[in-house]
Order: sequence, then structure tokens, then C-alpha cells
Amino acid sequence: MLYLSRSDIAAVGGAASELYVEALNAGLIAHSEGKTVQPLKPYLRVAGKQGHIADRIIAMPAHVGDPGLSGIKWIGSKHDNPAERGKERASAVIVLNDPESNYPVAVLEGSLISAWRTAGVTCLAARHLARAGFSEVALVGCGLIGSTQITALLEQFDCIQQVHLHDQRPEAAHALAERIGREHPSVKAHVTETAEEAVRAGDLVVPCTVTSEPYIVSDWLKPGALLCNVSIMDVHKEVFLKADKVVVDDWDQSNREKKIINQLVLEGSFSREQLHAELGEILAGTRPGRTDDDEIIVLNPMGMAVEDIACAGAVYERAKEQGVGTWLDLY
Repeated sequence: MLYLSRSDIAAVGGAASELYVEALNAGLIAHSEGKTVQPLKPYLRVAGKQGHIADRIIAMPAHVGDPGLSGIKWIGSKHDNPAERGKERASAVIVLNDPESNYPVAVLEGSLISAWRTAGVTCLAARHLARAGFSEVALVGCGLIGSTQITALLEQFDCIQQVHLHDQRPEAAHALAERIGREHPSVKAHVTETAEEAVRAGDLVVPCTVTSEPYIVSDWLKPGALLCNVSIMDVHKEVFLKADKVVVDDWDQSNREKKIINQLVLEGSFSREQLHAELGEILAGTRPGRTDDDEIIVLNPMGMAVEDIACAGAVYERAKEQGVGTWLDLY
């Protein structure tokens, strides 16, 4: 069984966007074609309903491809890890299994893959759902997930001219702005005093927070905006109801756990029929992406095990080819 640390994953291209964009494109198309198996993910919340929304451990199993790989991501999160423990908010491991025997073949550090696959989904969505030649990106939340989003977008799109950054910790936004200026001198990075100021400026808006209370309203979104609702709870219900198109990665995963879409469904104000598409359908060409420059489009990516296993499988194959990692004995 092959063990891949975070540094091993980075060594085979797992700290850049291209590997993930390619793997996700194939994995999401396979999902749209019914070529994946993905049970609903259970949430383990030790504090129950009284705990913070970001305090949980999630089991995310899936099978991707034929014969492909099976696997599971086990990801834990505590909202106060950075402030109280000096640790990243989330940590994860991924186990891959050979579907012929169901024996484990690899264990991978999972938080790097999780952050980059989340950013890869945004990049794929921007290809098909953002206005052509979009130039202004708004990021709310400048932690690991947010900074990875911006890094991936700047790798994938040379049309980006300005990034508007907001974080409740201004030092995090300023640190990210400095890094963008250092690594991408042609891109202007502007730290805003409020989330509203950032969102109003964005052709592409990406909230990456741990909030449990919506704060983004539809009036903040300019015509033609694509809102990639990465952290799920940032957007008021009326944004979904007023958007020209709503896209998810998977309807069943999105319509649960009392997230905003699930709340709307339970209230009777939104349904599967009102959904424009799942992202894989757009990538496969069976549903259209953006069809008008002024459309406001909301992507609600809950995050799927299919995405994690597709990306971890790509990392695993590269590592075997390049002789990277540590082989462990099962017995």
C-alpha cells in the first residue's frame, strides 16, 4: 500500500491546478453519465445541533470509473483551529481501494487534495458559466481554501486583472494581496473594508468562509456575475430565487443538511425542476452553460466524494509512475 504525504502529493503536481481540472472534468462527466457510485455522506457532529456549523467530521465514499478506483475521504473540521490551536481549519485522509479485491492500495494526506479539488471545481465552472473575458474576481475569506481558489484561478485565466479581497481578519487579506502582487505583478489586489464592497466589484464572486449566517444579497451581484458559493451558507435565499440559473455539483448532496437549497425545498419555493443543471451535465454538453452576458448564475458546490476520489486517483497514478511515496506493508 502506497502512502503519500502532502509533500509527496505536491511533488507530482498536486499543488497546482492543472491535474485537478483534468481529473475533475473527467470525473464530473462520468458522474453525469451514471458511471459513479456515491452514497450520501454522513456528518459526525459531536456537539450536535448546538455546535458550530463547521465543526464536524464527514465520511465521503465513492467509486469512479470502470474498473476505476473506490475510496473514501475522512475530513474533520473545527472552526477555531487556526485561532485556538494554530492549525488549519480542516484535516483529511483519503483511502483508495482496488475495486477488484476491495483491498486498500493507497493512503493519502487529504487536505491539500481537498483544497485544490474545490478550487478546480470553481475553475471548471468559470470556463462555462462566467462571462467571457471576465476580469474582476471577488474573494470573501482569505484562508487556505480562499487563497487556493485565487491561486488556481490565476493559473487558469489570464483575463483576470483585479482581485478584491475581504476577510474578517484584515491581516489575512493583506497577506494574500501581497502574495498576489509578488507572484502576479500584472494583477491588482485590493483589500476591501466590507464583504459588500468586494462582492459588488466581482464578475466572479467566491465566498470561502465558515459563516453559518447568510450575508450576500442579490442586489450586491452585478449583471453577468457568476457566484461560486463555495462555503454554502453565505448566500441569502432570495439570491437563489432571483438568479437566472442555479447549478449544483449534485442535486441529492445539495438538498440536505438544512443548507440553503434544502431550506428552500422544504419551504416549497425551489425544486429539482427549477434547477438549471448539475455541473457535470454542462461539462458533458448535455445542458448549456452561460447563454447571455447579463445572466446572474449561482453555482452551489456542496463538494462530492466523486471529486475527491477522481483527484486522489490521478495523484496516485502519477506517484506510481514517478516512484514517489512510501510503500507500507499491510501485514
